Amino acid sequence: MSAASVPGRADSASSPGFPLTGPALTGPALTGPALTGPALTGLALARGDVDRAGHRRVDESWLEAAWADPATRVVAVERGQALVAFSDQDAGLAFSAPAQAPDGVRFLLGIDSGGRAYFGVAGPLSGPAGPGLRPASLREAGPLLSDRDAGLLTHAVALANWHETFTHCPRCGAPTEPIASGHARKCPVDGSEHFPRVDPAMIVLVTDPADRALLARNAQWPPGRVSILAGFVEAGESAEQAVAREVAEETGISVSAVTYLGSQPWPMPQSLMLGFRALAGHADIRVDAHEIAEANWYSRAELATAVAAGRIRLPPPVSIAHRIIESWYGSELPGSW
Repeated sequence: MSAASVPGRADSASSPGFPLTGPALTGPALTGPALTGPALTGLALARGDVDRAGHRRVDESWLEAAWADPATRVVAVERGQALVAFSDQDAGLAFSAPAQAPDGVRFLLGIDSGGRAYFGVAGPLSGPAGPGLRPASLREAGPLLSDRDAGLLTHAVALANWHETFTHCPRCGAPTEPIASGHARKCPVDGSEHFPRVDPAMIVLVTDPADRALLARNAQWPPGRVSILAGFVEAGESAEQAVAREVAEETGISVSAVTYLGSQPWPMPQSLMLGFRALAGHADIRVDAHEIAEANWYSRAELATAVAAGRIRLPPPVSIAHRIIESWYGSELPGSW
């Protein structure tokens, strides 16, 4: 599965590549010299400074008191969007007091250092109108929000998306009910408890022996839109094995020195992106022509030239793909989506 084919998401060579079985999918492909470079920090949707306060999720008396407190702040989420106040340089969540919050599934998001509680509600967006105030998604607002607001909204969107889709027990089909302040659901018929689904997906920047970066266009993307390769980790597979398998399946390239960089939640609707670097065993590309329409190697100079000429556009700053490419490029990236 390509970078672009993770739900909600990241000139072809004609020379033959490696076969899609063999070393590219086994242990030897995962050995080799280590890649060096700093771990990724400050990812747009991997920030936050509010204590999630998991011990309070089953404390009904405390939850009731917190919801009755007018100082408590609530963010409503509807179809992955919340009300956000935009300014020229940044953005902030538009909170309400509990008394003004809409009806819907309620979930505790945490407590700040001053003792203020924050809740999310999966319900309709409403609130006072004002300059720059409008519904916005994580893709749009995420990079502009403070650490606090980015963490709260990412948490709230992930839970709201789950409650919207996970409404019935997978064992018996009965409607489930929220428990643990929205962090789980319980079947009233068979008593089974169910927790938010998180799908691990790897995303990798592959470089060749000349330190060129491999960028690809998903078959569903418009011409010029490129990113690095990504795909879901399959059952019984490690993330490193998924890197080797996906790269081989999509481009015919075997990799080594698979090196972990960092992770970012991507709750559109339920992914966790695990970022990697890897070294290509050769530079011959053979795209699968199903998920990947084209792929190419780019030196840093070639990347800058292609962006300046309008031939390619790179992933947006909210994505981990952007940060991984930027860590290789060595400076701020030009020409994002």
